[in-house]
Amino acid sequence: MEQPAAIQCLTAIAHDGRLSLVRRLIQCGPPGISSGDLAKAENINASTASAQLLVLSNSGLVRSHRRGKRMIYVADFDRFQRLISFLMEDCCTGVRDE
Repeated sequence: MEQPAAIQCLTAIAHDGRLSLVRRLIQCGPPGISSGDLAKAENINASTASAQLLVLSNSGLVRSHRRGKRMIYVADFDRFQRLISFLMEDCCTGVRDE
């Protein structure tokens, strides 16, 4: 992952509501959850959930697909792994005090 993509991901989750949504999506795992059920679970209205999910989708952290009439949202675990790897890639390579 390149730094601009990491910044976009971190910016997307640097919001109380979006962080709560993404944590719920991670809890749901690969099956995901419908936008309506997600909004209910987080006690927010559907339009707010939709706006927040759009930001998360644009960052690549969340994917969606249609199942019948419902939109199902899923955390993109590979994208999260790339973000974590980017953050940790230079771990412990700094200069040590001697």
